[in-house]
Amino acid sequence: MALTVAGSDPSGGAGIQADLKTFSALGAYGTAVLTALTAQNTRGVTGVHPVPAAFVRDQIATLLDDVPVHATKTGMLGTADVVREVAAALAGRAAGPVVCDPVMVATSGDRLVDDAAIAAVRTDLLPVTDLVTPNVPEAAALLDVAPATTVDELPGQARALLELGPGAVLLKGGHLGGAESVDVLATAGGVVVTRRPRVDTTATHGTGCTLSSAIAALAARGVGGPGEWEPVVEQARDYLQRALLAGESLGIGSGHGPVHHFAGIWPA
Repeated sequence: MALTVAGSDPSGGAGIQADLKTFSALGAYGTAVLTALTAQNTRGVTGVHPVPAAFVRDQIATLLDDVPVHATKTGMLGTADVVREVAAALAGRAAGPVVCDPVMVATSGDRLVDDAAIAAVRTDLLPVTDLVTPNVPEAAALLDVAPATTVDELPGQARALLELGPGAVLLKGGHLGGAESVDVLATAGGVVVTRRPRVDTTATHGTGCTLSSAIAALAARGVGGPGEWEPVVEQARDYLQRALLAGESLGIGSGHGPVHHFAGIWPA
């Protein structure tokens, strides 16, 4: 049983729609708490309508009063008030390991949260997070530094993020370009670099949502032991690689289309 606490994407490629598809593809029953409505498609985001923080809190409390959750993924939380309510709810209840995708910038480049929300993620959410999965711009925002420009900078920034309180950091290097997509996993035990061949595709909408929800789904199913993130991350990256390779076959939209969450599952 996995929970996503995130915003909605009407185009189905990111947000709770991507999370629930990923949970299903990887064999985890999906539950969802909605934090924001967005007006968006494969070309960009034109509007964001936050769900009131108190109602986000009520959704989580009501769900956890009845349904056992074995892993939780947070995505777009929208406002500082929502971030604080989510952090408090997760700190006070058993909802399995928490995977935080600190959604701040869409694949299209659209900024999704303000400075107050970023600060709340830094001070309130990261200390109750078991694994945080920022991309290069998000890591820079959380650390208040310039974005990394080379792979060699990633381990240092990942270790700096660890000091903000999460149990582990997966710093995603996809924005850096190159023949390989290089991510860095930092834990108290050290730093591990994970690589995949870069996929030449325009179907990249929702990649961050998909990877973090894949990690949550696998954690919910018991892949790896407590705090053992490397096998979970590697399997999640394999899943995302397949989804990227098949994404353009869907032919969705005229911008950055979605990855194919059911690649190898749907009939060819």
